Amino acid sequence: MSAHARLDRRRWLQQAAALTLGALPLGGAMASTEPFPSRAVTLWVPWPAGGATDVSLRLLAELASVTLGQPVLTENRGGAGGTLAMPVLQQARPDGYTIAQMPQPVFRAPHTQKVLWDPIRDATPIIQVSSVTFGVLVAAGSSVRSLEDLFAFARAHPGELTIATNGIGTTPHMVLEDLFTARGLRYVHVPYKGTAEQLNAIASGQVMAGVNSTGFGPAVDAGTLRLLASFAGERSRRWPQVPVLRELGFDIVAKSPYGLAGPRGLPKAVVTVLHDAFKKAMFDPRFGAELAKYDQEVDYLGPDAYAQACREIFAQERAMVDKLGLGRTGS
Repeated sequence: MSAHARLDRRRWLQQAAALTLGALPLGGAMASTEPFPSRAVTLWVPWPAGGATDVSLRLLAELASVTLGQPVLTENRGGAGGTLAMPVLQQARPDGYTIAQMPQPVFRAPHTQKVLWDPIRDATPIIQVSSVTFGVLVAAGSSVRSLEDLFAFARAHPGELTIATNGIGTTPHMVLEDLFTARGLRYVHVPYKGTAEQLNAIASGQVMAGVNSTGFGPAVDAGTLRLLASFAGERSRRWPQVPVLRELGFDIVAKSPYGLAGPRGLPKAVVTVLHDAFKKAMFDPRFGAELAKYDQEVDYLGPDAYAQACREIFAQERAMVDKLGLGRTGS
């Protein structure tokens, strides 16, 4: 091949490569000049359908869809204590079309068990939405009238007290460990995947007691369940007769903030579009009314502040796990 022919071939290959790189970004996926969003966004909810968080996030998605001009579809992936959306984020393209709720357990799980994801490394915080507190519940007809009654039963009947939570390693589970360990007592932990299933188990007597987020509000107001104690910092205006743990001698306040995040590497422009749409939806009166059903309020943080809060929560969870001796062993 002549020198001239080799030069022409080299130029042709360079032009072809330039055209290919212009059409294909890193990773080989087809680039798009379409504005974001140009199709539906999927919001993954790491709880079964029908619970308080699922219902409120479905409404939030519906309201955000109006601003985005595209549907926000909700998909449920319950189980593993609310952590199953993290593998979805880890494997998703950072294009804004896959986002997920970030509940408190995702910041705790890496300290208690071996997982392949990291909530700080593998997620891009978008917005903090709200926060929930928790309470100890029994059936309305139960003879248990106080937290002290539960301790007394556990003391008199070792290994017979059954208490339900929304999963192993969740905030309710951690607080129960703290409460009972402090008194040298044991209980049988019964984890459930979803709030509705757990509350039905408490009301029907399948378990003696349960701890859940304030999604129990409608059942307490309806007289189906009795609230013994709250994990909030102060008594609720909704249930002023119910004491908080601090009043009962335990220096515990369990607040579980949650927000929305995308995959690692989500472009700032996409984060801004999603943040603005969901912020507007959060302050819609219809969303506020939905949260009020569960004794919750909007607890807004923007992307930077929420990212900082996530880092702080991750560190706090490590400290709590170490305090209770629940850290994972081995690699």
